[in-house]
Amino acid sequence: MSLLPVKQLLASETTGHTITVKGWVRTKRESKNAIFIAINDGSTIHNLQAVAEPGQFSEETIRLVTTGACVAVTGTLVESMGSGQKVEVKATDIHIYGPADPDKFPLQPKKHSMEFLREIAHLRPRTNTFAAVLRIRHALAFAVHNYFNDNGFFYLHTPIITASDAEGAGEMFRVTTLDLNKLPRTDEGDIDYKQDFFGRETNLTVSGQLEGELGALALSKIYTFGPTFRAENSNTTRHLAEFWMIEPEMAFYELEDNMNLAEDFVKYVIGYALTHCADDLAFLENRLIDEEKSKPQAERSPMPLLEKLSFVLNNNFQRLTYTEAIDILLQSKPHKEKKFQYPVGWGIDLQSEHERFLVEKHFKKPVILTNYPREIKSFYMKQDDVDESAPGPTVRAMDVLFPGIGEIIGGSQREDNYEKLLARVEEVGIDPASIWWFLETRQFGSAPHSGFGLGFERLVLFVTGMGNIRDVIPFPRTPKSAEF
Repeated sequence: MSLLPVKQLLASETTGHTITVKGWVRTKRESKNAIFIAINDGSTIHNLQAVAEPGQFSEETIRLVTTGACVAVTGTLVESMGSGQKVEVKATDIHIYGPADPDKFPLQPKKHSMEFLREIAHLRPRTNTFAAVLRIRHALAFAVHNYFNDNGFFYLHTPIITASDAEGAGEMFRVTTLDLNKLPRTDEGDIDYKQDFFGRETNLTVSGQLEGELGALALSKIYTFGPTFRAENSNTTRHLAEFWMIEPEMAFYELEDNMNLAEDFVKYVIGYALTHCADDLAFLENRLIDEEKSKPQAERSPMPLLEKLSFVLNNNFQRLTYTEAIDILLQSKPHKEKKFQYPVGWGIDLQSEHERFLVEKHFKKPVILTNYPREIKSFYMKQDDVDESAPGPTVRAMDVLFPGIGEIIGGSQREDNYEKLLARVEEVGIDPASIWWFLETRQFGSAPHSGFGLGFERLVLFVTGMGNIRDVIPFPRTPKSAEF
């Protein structure tokens, strides 16, 4: 007797041997001559059917075989007489590990709304949709590590607790051990953080980039892949308070090198998912097609899921400057007919509708935009100088734009000149003393270097075709929601 996962059993080339399958009951169907039990253990989107003869098992055992129950079925693996599967199990023994009262178990064999499933996040991984998403999430995470390891990068664990705000935008979660009912105060009446655990004000990180740069200036190529946090009071379908970021940083990479890496990397991980998650992706594509039948044409996805993923793999990304993109948008039909919701003009932070127009309508391929206005980008980006004495209006930034989602990657060549970086830090109102260590790397062996950030949930959202970012992470953290 062998104990194998359902995925391996379904692919079996031999029959006639005794096996045991363990998992959760998806459905039970009874006829006069047989009882059909669909069992799934999470290893695949497909169920393994067990067939039991009614008189062979007690009525109590069969009664407990309900949707959601955890069972072990032992029997002979035989060729299936039905359609849809090659093999099935002719049951000789059924063991109930854990029953699931059908009057109380909330996941019954019917369609449930995403909103309802978010309320039972402890059970939603047992649904086909969320099991598929989580398997794809795993494959993508594995591919991330695989890609960087094979390309000579070192995995750097950057701090989760930090005293700096990498983006300079605030909205961070405070970390403290102080008694909130008895906060110590300074003579000026401010909270005395010197009495806190770290002796200073600290927060959960929004990015590992700044520390990642320190690693790159010693190891040449590093990447971070860890949890990040933003206390932004947003309830949109694209924001989470806790999310995972992939952030490579590379010494001796300039903007062109950075773009080449970003394109190669994202194609690799998407290609990995297409190769290793074909069944799950096919299921999610069919789900999306069915879901969108009731939507107006304008709200539907621009292309089916698998076509969208192949679209990314099969096209060289179009590269152009922000200024060139603005010119295209100003000449576009939606702008001239006032169909864009947000105005277009040099200096704006491009909205998703603008980015999607460039990708889906104008170029019909993924796009990398470069050289953004310095006023809308972060302080650490390398400035495009007009001459040696004055910074220009743009920085060496890059954003990768995808169909259906807009920006998926943001990055830049980093400012490696100490005086220019210090001036920019002071210009945006950051206290240089708070990031003295970051500035000091530009004084000791500074080098050209670049990097980018990819929100992992954004990637999973794109690859799975799900409509809400809360549905691509096991237990989403959003405003007023930290239940599980």
